[in-house]
Amino acid sequence: MAGIFSKIIEGQIPSRMLWEDDLCVSFLDVRPLAPGHALVVPREETDLWTDLSAQTAAHLFEVAHAIGRAQMSVFAPRRIGLMIAGFEVPHTHVHVVPMDSMAQLDFANINASPEQSSLDRQMHELREALVEHGHSAVSAR
Repeated sequence: MAGIFSKIIEGQIPSRMLWEDDLCVSFLDVRPLAPGHALVVPREETDLWTDLSAQTAAHLFEVAHAIGRAQMSVFAPRRIGLMIAGFEVPHTHVHVVPMDSMAQLDFANINASPEQSSLDRQMHELREALVEHGHSAVSAR
């Protein structure tokens, strides 16, 4: 049975998609640690990131880099945090989080009810920044 991320990738569950290519996608987290918090997820449903091919793992970080640069442009945080935890959903995903302190990487601090219009605005601003940075895999859905 397909997991939640596979359903998002297939368009069965709505998302705020930022990036789509042959190996992965990126979309805004619906329970963000900070504004602009995005996930980079391989299309291949693999639980442990260490089970990904080296090529796919490297590609996830290339995409995370592009998303992080867009987040820096849009949100101007002190840092962009990266994290692979993998306990909450058994499908590899990289958290890319604009942050001003280490506390923003604590899942106890998630925003369980973010304002939907704010998430929409963040999606559009991040897509625009990705286009401005010359990326062609920016999602249109």
